[in-house]
Amino acid sequence: MEEFFSSGRAIDVVLGVLTAEALWLKWRGQSWGDILPALVPAVLMMLALRAALTGMAWPYISLPLAAAFPIHLYDLHRRGFIAKAPSSTDT
Repeated sequence: MEEFFSSGRAIDVVLGVLTAEALWLKWRGQSWGDILPALVPAVLMMLALRAALTGMAWPYISLPLAAAFPIHLYDLHRRGFIAKAPSSTDT
């Protein structure tokens, strides 16, 4: 079991599940524009975890994590979980 995780194969399984989820959502009628912003942050975090588990250099860990955050914020904003700031003309 230690080899399964230290080699990154466990993360490969998770990435496969995320791919299956994306395909299932598409089959259920969701658009790629709705699917990708929701799943890409998870994929990037899994890639960072895989890099950490396999002993890769820190940029391979930090860059996917840093990229996941703005995509996640975009998805939250797109779904209405983050409200737009009122403009000065809104009274």
